[in-house]
Amino acid sequence: MNEILLIDDDHELCSSLTDYLTKHGFQVEAVHEGRLGLEAARNCPDAVVLLDLMLPDLDGFEVLRQLRKDSAIRVMLLTARGDDVDKILGLEVGADDYITKPFNPRELVARIRAIVRRGAVTPANARVLRAGPLELDMNARRISAGKETIQLTGVEFSLLETLMQAPNEIVGRESLTDTVLGRKFYQFDRSLDMHVCRLRRKLDKLCGIGNQLRTIRGVGYQLEIAERKTA
Repeated sequence: MNEILLIDDDHELCSSLTDYLTKHGFQVEAVHEGRLGLEAARNCPDAVVLLDLMLPDLDGFEVLRQLRKDSAIRVMLLTARGDDVDKILGLEVGADDYITKPFNPRELVARIRAIVRRGAVTPANARVLRAGPLELDMNARRISAGKETIQLTGVEFSLLETLMQAPNEIVGRESLTDTVLGRKFYQFDRSLDMHVCRLRRKLDKLCGIGNQLRTIRGVGYQLEIAERKTA
């Protein structure tokens, strides 16, 4: 859970980040090309990927698109672009989070640890959460409905878990941002909205209940499901 795959063509940045992250207990592998990074990510599915958007051969968006075809590996985008469109696109493609260069290394470590915590399940905490047709296996990190299953990213899994724990209740945006993204909510952050949109599409594909994940404008989100029990 402490593996970091850094995909960035800035050798100096990679060197300094490797030193900093190593001092904070992470094992870091740095790759400087998109295609090599894609291959490395597929070979270390338990890592957290720090992915630059501006890569020379295969840009970060395409690396992420290829990964999301068959992988739920955790991905944080590193970008020098300040354009919100790039951030939104990255989240729509399936990034777990993003951070804009230049950034404070302490913030980066905090964001990485938040991503790692979302994926950590100990046997003592492992359980199955059920709500309506949905069954969320905490140990296997799997969501299913009947015999059908879908793959969720770490953020999507944590988001659905939180909503399934309070079916039919409105969960506030501030609470979800803190619980799911591991940071404070601010008014113009669209990250949570993008994750909800992706989860809604996946629930539709799984069992046709995407419209039951409702946006309560100005307040938060609600999963309209009749029953809930844990085992």
